[in-house]
Amino acid sequence: MASERLSIVQVSPHPWGAPHEVNEFVSRVSASLAQRGHRVVVAAPATSRAAVRESRRVIRAARERPAALFDGSWKGDTAGGDGGPPVLAVGSSLAMPRGPGPRAAPVPIDLSRPLEELLGGLELDIAHVHDPFAPSAASVALRHSRSLNVGSFHEPTERILSTQVARPLVEIFFGRLDARTASCRTTSDLMERFFPGTYELVTPGADRQVGGWWPHRPDADTVPEAGPQRPVRIAFCLQEERGALRLFLRALRRLPLAIAWEAAVWVADGDEIRIARRLRDRVHSVGPREASPEELVGGADVACVASGGPRAAPGLVRSALASGAVPVASRLSIYEELTGDGERGLLFPPGDAITLAGQLERLIAEPRLRRELARAGRDAVPDWGAVADQVEDIYLRLCARRHDPRGNPAVRGRLSRRRSIHVDLHMHTDHSPDCATPVEVLVATARDRGLGAIAITDHNEISGALAARQVAEEMGGIKVIVAEEVKTAEQGEVIGLFLEQKIARGLTMDETIAEIRRQGGLVYVPHPFDRLHSVPDYEHLLRMVEEIDILEVFNPRVALTAFNEEAERFAAKYRIVPGAGSDSHVAQGLGSVMIRVHDFDGPEEFLEAMRDADIVRKHKNLIYVQALKLLQTGRPSGTRRAAAPVEARPVKGGRPRPRRSAATRRASRRRARGKR
Repeated sequence: MASERLSIVQVSPHPWGAPHEVNEFVSRVSASLAQRGHRVVVAAPATSRAAVRESRRVIRAARERPAALFDGSWKGDTAGGDGGPPVLAVGSSLAMPRGPGPRAAPVPIDLSRPLEELLGGLELDIAHVHDPFAPSAASVALRHSRSLNVGSFHEPTERILSTQVARPLVEIFFGRLDARTASCRTTSDLMERFFPGTYELVTPGADRQVGGWWPHRPDADTVPEAGPQRPVRIAFCLQEERGALRLFLRALRRLPLAIAWEAAVWVADGDEIRIARRLRDRVHSVGPREASPEELVGGADVACVASGGPRAAPGLVRSALASGAVPVASRLSIYEELTGDGERGLLFPPGDAITLAGQLERLIAEPRLRRELARAGRDAVPDWGAVADQVEDIYLRLCARRHDPRGNPAVRGRLSRRRSIHVDLHMHTDHSPDCATPVEVLVATARDRGLGAIAITDHNEISGALAARQVAEEMGGIKVIVAEEVKTAEQGEVIGLFLEQKIARGLTMDETIAEIRRQGGLVYVPHPFDRLHSVPDYEHLLRMVEEIDILEVFNPRVALTAFNEEAERFAAKYRIVPGAGSDSHVAQGLGSVMIRVHDFDGPEEFLEAMRDADIVRKHKNLIYVQALKLLQTGRPSGTRRAAAPVEARPVKGGRPRPRRSAATRRASRRRARGKR
């Protein structure tokens, strides 16, 4: 059992119960993780409305008692057999007509609410989403998740809607992934081409001890199960496009009947195949009621996969390799990878029935070649236990990057006995090129509005903060944190709190953070997901997550509230101390958001005080504040500095006026009419 017990949700885009490689991966890995002591739940669409209703009832009940999902009382579907993790039906799915394209998941219906309730109602460590392309249950889960997100990509085929049409939007959602895995190098290369990132290879497993099955023949009583007298068994499973089956049957018609072979074709319920009259004694049709595809492949000597590309079935090749059957595969990138480019199986050009027939005849005629290829493939596929080991390691590595929310209990205990003050952590003076607010006016306004401390964060400059600290010491009643909003070379802006020396702009993010640390300061990341500002992208944030002391989760100047929500989500899942600031460039906007903390002295006490802080918002008209900024910064900064000395008077509008009663307003109007 792992040293840390995690709460995990696995989300599949495919209806549970439908035969699909993704569902098999989710089921086997989830069951193995649950056996190791982790709390695992699976979420997937379903075709049963009754299952959906029952799952929604359980999800709502779990908000009051989360243990209900994991105490063994669940009576519905489970992953990995009886006693496995519960499988929640989070919505119905609308099956699309069969076509030649990739096996896209059915269009989901009614998924958003149950997934939002599940992901928001449970305290989850990991949300593992599989093929999170929209529209699907996995993409909806990624949108609502507040946990660490792992995305696994399985399909080795391009999805035109996501890669060509909606790519910018998909990139935004994939940006929420904290770790990415791919089932094969082919999928990894495809994803990196369209959605650059780091994709860790997690190869699905296969059972080596699966019980083989083969259809019974009337004369089988006289034929041994193994040996030179037994016909060579060739298996084909219709999990690829229909054209692959037609190609396979054309190849069988070219095989000589004088040599000993027989074939079995697995088809789903309701599917029919037409077999040529001369082959009916050699070719058998098998359905799900008789055997699974894995059982049929396990009973064969040769397994054929003949996809032309639209619906490759790499799971069949893995099953063949693990069970000792020799794969004969079309020359697709994924099949070349799995067969070692011909070292563990034979290949043929896609659509070439003549070459396929020749490769099959070669394997039938050369038993030694069959044995060599089968021996080479047995260790090429991991078992499911090894796959679960790798997935668990990814989870634990991610969780190890989270901050310790306990901080320093001794310091927090000392601070709890102090009075509370209000702090604004993000503002500018006329020492920033895009601000015209004099230092004296800013400090006076901050004190007038009840702020006990302010952090002055001018762009690439600390002279304004140093001047403000001197003014505050003379004025009394307010303290100033000297800070700087530093523009890095390519990774956006970062704020250093509690500085004494200016940090040059244009350094790398690592160099800037090192300089903040050298001065004993704190690393504060402002407006991290505001794409209208210069901000670190998600990849850079992930690389520096251990170095972030405070993450700004609320900034009233962002254009879209979704940017703040994204920052809040990131801070919550990595347990980073949340911060907020007005980002005021005019005095009128000062204090539009404040933080209520216990009084502090120095960076260590401030960071511990922030762990128990409350964010306080005040309504401000953003358009009005932005208009004031544009009006006040109309002159060059040098001209503004050369103006007459500024009197340290606070601007109006700092404290909210009490609302007058209706009677008072009527009396005021009567007095005004009397004067006229």
